[in-house]
This record gives sequence, C-alpha cells and structure tokens, in this order.
Amino acid sequence: MILASTSSYASILMLIGIAVAAAAGILLVAHLVGAHRTGPVKNDVYESGMKPIGDARRRFNIRFYMVAIMFVLFDVEVLFLWPWAKVFYKAAVGGQAIGDMAVGKDFLALAMAIFVGFLLVGFAYEWKKGVFQWD
Repeated sequence: MILASTSSYASILMLIGIAVAAAAGILLVAHLVGAHRTGPVKNDVYESGMKPIGDARRRFNIRFYMVAIMFVLFDVEVLFLWPWAKVFYKAAVGGQAIGDMAVGKDFLALAMAIFVGFLLVGFAYEWKKGVFQWD
C-alpha cells in the first residue's frame, strides 16, 4: 500500500523536476548567449517605470491597496470553488464525498453559502469605500 501511494507522487515529482530543469536551462542559455552591457544608464536605479525621485515615504492612494485586496479576495474564491465543486458533485451523486465520511450535499451547500457570504461582505465593503470609482 505504501508503494502504491508513493508511485502516485512520481508523476508530480517528475513534473516539478522538469519545470526546475527547464527554468534553470533557460536562465543558463540567456546568461551565456545574452549581451553583457554595463554603463551609467544600465546601472541606474529603476523603480516601476519611474525614476525614484523624492521622498521614499510618499503616501500612495488607498485604491492601489484596495485593488490588491480585491484581487486576492476573488482569486482565492475561485481556488476554493474548484475542489468544492468536485466534492459537492460526489456528495450529490454518491452520498460519500470525503473519504469514509458521509458528508451530505446540504452541509456542503451551507458551507459554500457561508463562504460566499463572507466574500459578499468584502465586496460590499469595497463598494462602500469607492474602490470601483476611478476618477
């Protein structure tokens, strides 16, 4: 049984190994083939497309942070919806969704309703703060 469970991870480990080898190979080829230029312009500080002039403690508009929070909020929602949909389908068709646990589809639907409710509270908060109004 232990041998069967370790062999199921072999394809995942091979995929990770291929990805790491491909990334290392691309970086190595770019280093060997690429141009090596230096100079005052090349060595100058460059920050997000703008020259860093002025005070480093300058305040940013809250909209930038709110957009970042909104992205994380709704991106995480999608990540949780995919596995939930698979488990919910198994519970709706067969009755047992999570291993040997008998989890009903009503419980899973209620859990997702609570999760989406939390997301709607975050969405309403951002709407009230005016995140969607770009003047």
